[in-house]
Amino acid sequence: MPTPKKGPRLASSPAHERLMLANMATSLFQNGHITTTLPKAKRLRPLAERLVTFAKRGDLHSRRRVMRVIRNKSVVHTLFTEIAEQMEQREGGYTRIVKIAPRKGDSAPRAIIELVTEPLSDKKAVVAEAESATKVAAKDDAAEVAAAADASIADGAAKDAVEQAVEANENGSDVKAADQAAIDLDKVADDADAAEASAEENADAAEDAAKSSK
Repeated sequence: MPTPKKGPRLASSPAHERLMLANMATSLFQNGHITTTLPKAKRLRPLAERLVTFAKRGDLHSRRRVMRVIRNKSVVHTLFTEIAEQMEQREGGYTRIVKIAPRKGDSAPRAIIELVTEPLSDKKAVVAEAESATKVAAKDDAAEVAAAADASIADGAAKDAVEQAVEANENGSDVKAADQAAIDLDKVADDADAAEASAEENADAAEDAAKSSK
């Protein structure tokens, strides 16, 4: 019989272990908490949190993925409608393991695994919103810097083209081609200036949003 790659085997076979974890996950979502041994709680936790992640997505494919594990339709409905809504503001850590007294008889370590349904505190919610606004502002600032660099390069190229056109006029060379190059580069410079202005407006809007969230 093959040995498991991660952790001890919790049942007589891999199929039996998957079925046992599925039943434990069903009981966890149905009751909000279950009492079991510590190794089983640690193995159940990643499975339960993955199922909650699918439930938060809420699409048909995610529901079918959950139905492969949990066959009770009423529990799946509760998971997608109630539990997923409670976990909406959380980015992870949907379950909690609390160690309790050992089991009588064999002194096996026991634990309670439960869903973390408490809403985030106002301070944590504000911090999360501020971090999101900061990331948006940083992205807009980077776009503004890139647009400014493009505008500077375009302005320099346009000035060079104008100087070349003037020099061509003075030397009597291909004046028409030089003038057309100067016109084209002036247009590129104008477009770059417009892009820079747009990026600056987006950065200002993101900065205002970050300030208002504080």
